[in-house]
Order: sequence, then structure tokens, then C-alpha cells
Amino acid sequence: MMARRSTYILLIAGLAALCGSAGHAEQPAEIARPVLRPSVTVNSDLVLIGDMIENAGTAAGIAIYRAPDIGTTGSLPTAKVLAALRAHRVIGVETRDIREVTVSRLSRAIDSQEIENEVIRALARQNGRSDHATFNLKFDREPQDVQLDPSNVGTLEAVAVRHDGRTGRFDITFEVAHETGGAPVKLRYTGTAIETVEAAVLTRSVERNELVRSSDVVVERRPRSEVGPDALDRGSVVGMQARRALRPGQPLRSADLTKPDLVQRDQGVTLIYEALGIYLTMRGKAMENGAEGDVVNVLNLQSKRTISGIVIGRGQVSLSAGQPRQVAYAEPPAAPADSAKPE
Repeated sequence: MMARRSTYILLIAGLAALCGSAGHAEQPAEIARPVLRPSVTVNSDLVLIGDMIENAGTAAGIAIYRAPDIGTTGSLPTAKVLAALRAHRVIGVETRDIREVTVSRLSRAIDSQEIENEVIRALARQNGRSDHATFNLKFDREPQDVQLDPSNVGTLEAVAVRHDGRTGRFDITFEVAHETGGAPVKLRYTGTAIETVEAAVLTRSVERNELVRSSDVVVERRPRSEVGPDALDRGSVVGMQARRALRPGQPLRSADLTKPDLVQRDQGVTLIYEALGIYLTMRGKAMENGAEGDVVNVLNLQSKRTISGIVIGRGQVSLSAGQPRQVAYAEPPAAPADSAKPE
């Protein structure tokens, strides 16, 4: 009796152990619990469940909100987020005491200074200038920083440029290409652009034939249309001579100035004759004004003949060796009185 009872107990124990092993083997694997994220960054128009929580499983691709505007950030109360998740049977979300979720949308930013620089480059190319040309810009509406979708990766490309050189009005359209070949973003700007150049400007009145001194000149930026194509810089005007009376504040042009006269009419000058092995000087009188390099008429005071020469310095006139008249001052000796005459 005792042996039969012991066998029964062992059988029961073995069945229990077998059942226990079978139950343990069939237990399903533990599923990771969904966890709410405190902040989210997206680069599309929609916010997905997979953006909002970790371990979203098969619900990750479901859209539940519209994303904020490009380059901006918004926030959602946690209770509102959980309600949206429950509507799609996502429950048991671990919130970790998060009270709200911030949602930011990625962007590609183009700041207003970059826009202004590109407008100037477009205007410079349109007018055949270098990229360093200077324009005074006045926009009809001041450009603001622009936020584009990150997929718009192209540069600002000017596709339409109109500029009226007389009035300064401009109208420029830029395009920013899409990385996948989609429609580009178009940006249009209008306003007034006046090209300016550096010009030498008088600080005082200068009379005709007066020399321009360094203290008489300042450099200012003036509209190119006012100055013209022959604006002069400071180094080109100091020491030059005014062709006519000039007023203060006037930008100087090439036609306003000339090289200074080194020889004045009726002025005593030195005539210089130079040839191979010969260097002669004599006194003369200028018959007209002349700057360096000018050909002037001069009276040879010794021979009383008028000859021409080149002004080479202040009060100096060079006589060319190729001119027979220039040796007129070397008079040949007179024939002796008792010379024999031909029969």
C-alpha cells in the first residue's frame, strides 16, 4: 500500500514538472513599451506617430498632426497627444512626466543680407560691371529672412533681371532648385538701384588755369549717371590745371583738367639743342603756352627767328636735331671783303 502511494506522488510530481516546463516555453516575448519623446524635429508637412513616440511599432507611419511652418517650433500638451494616440489604438504610453511636446520643422534659411548681395551681383552682371560694383539699393519692400524646405538646396539664381539705368528701377526674380527636380521656389524683389562710383570732388572754387592742390580735393561716392564714364580719382587730379572755372562740390572729369603749362606765352625760356656729341643752350621767348610734351613756337632771341620745339620742363624747350632752322643761331662767318671775284 505504501509503495503504491509513493508511485502516485511521483507521477503527480512529474506531471507537474512537465506542465511547468511546457508553460514556460510557450510564454510570449515581452513587447517594448511606447515612450513619449519630449521634443520632435520633422522635415515634412506632417507629424507621424513614429515621430512622437519611441517603439511605435506598426503605427509609426500614421500621421496625426500637421507640422508647424517651415523654420518654426510649436508645442502640444501631453494630454492632447495621448488622446490622438488612443484614437489609433496606441495605449500604455510612458510619458515620464512630460507636460508638453515641442515640434520643430527643419528649414534652409536665406538671410536678408544674402538676398541683398545677390541682387547687387545680378545688377552688376546686367550692367556689364564686376561683382564689386556698388549700388545704392532701396527695396519696395525690405527683404526678410526666408525659410525654405530643406529639399530646396540650389543657390539663388537670377532668372529674370530688368534694370532701367535712367530711373534706377529694378525687377529681379530668383529661383532656388529642388534636390529631386521638383518645382523650384521663386523669389521676386523690386525697387530702385543707383550705381555709384568713387569720384574726386572739389572742396573750393578753382579758377581757369589754376592748379588743383591736394587740399582742394576729397573722394566721395556719386551716382555714375552724374559723374559719367570718365570720373577721376584723387591721384589723377592733384597737380593738374583747370581748363575753366570749376565750382566746389563738382565731381571732376577728364574734360575739366589738363596737364599744367610749363611754358607761358611771352615767358623767357631756355632752348636746348642736343645731338651726338653736342649740347647747346640759348635764351628764347615762348610765343604760346605749353604743357609737358606740347610743341610750341619759340622766338630765338639770338637769331630773331621763330622756331618750334617740345616742352620738356618748366621754362625748357627742346629743339630736335632734325630741324635745320634750330641751328640758325650758329650764323656762318661773313666772306672777307678782299676775296677774289670770279671773272
